[in-house]
Amino acid sequence: MRGWLFDLDGVLTPTAIVHMHAWARLFAPFLDERGAEPYRDADYFAYIDGKPRYDGVRSLLESRGIRLPEGEVSDAPTEETVHGLGNRKNEAFNATLAEEGVQPYPASVALLDAIERAGGDVAVVSSSKNAPAVLAAAGIAERFEVVVDGAVAAREGIPGKPAPDMFERAAELLGLPPEECAVIEDAESGVKAGASGPFGVVVGVDRGVGREALAELGADVIVDELDELIPALERAGETSAALNDGVDPQTPSPTPTEEDRA
Repeated sequence: MRGWLFDLDGVLTPTAIVHMHAWARLFAPFLDERGAEPYRDADYFAYIDGKPRYDGVRSLLESRGIRLPEGEVSDAPTEETVHGLGNRKNEAFNATLAEEGVQPYPASVALLDAIERAGGDVAVVSSSKNAPAVLAAAGIAERFEVVVDGAVAAREGIPGKPAPDMFERAAELLGLPPEECAVIEDAESGVKAGASGPFGVVVGVDRGVGREALAELGADVIVDELDELIPALERAGETSAALNDGVDPQTPSPTPTEEDRA
């Protein structure tokens, strides 16, 4: 793999927790006011995780049989529309991020370091329009020249996850064919996106979805932490170097003779 396409929330940073808290801030009182089934953490994984914000609003509302006008992207957060609720969630996210902060996963930073040593290219592919702010808050923004987030998708008309288009666009911006890129995801919709595209490998990070579910969704490799990939990355680099030197990596090096040692 020459390119590594990272989801952000739950893969590079534990902002999934920030998002979960923000969605709960939005929907717990909203559903309570309507006498609907209460909001649960499981709703985040089932209906929201990995999707563009307004799609997450629609999905959660549909799960409760609630229909609201679509409204406009410019709707105020106080508006009782799909877009109004989405904008209200964004306010809740920014407030939660300011209160709780965010740090990158150490194991994910270790993999980024290993990819850099190996000469690989990296990109962030996130449905969130807050990706640049989160990357900056986590102190890793400078590592990623390519960021395809919700704002880019909206501006360029790119379908969101679970469609593979955002990942394909990131590969294009890296100048690589998707077949030479790895998709790294923890969300159901993101794994589906990777599995439905022509990518070289889809890595599922188990942050709560479950290993069996990730495999069923199409993950080729499943890890608990991303530093588990480093040994394979290093072996691949050694094999590539040997092939470039014209050496069969499966053939042991000959024992040096006295003349060789001299």
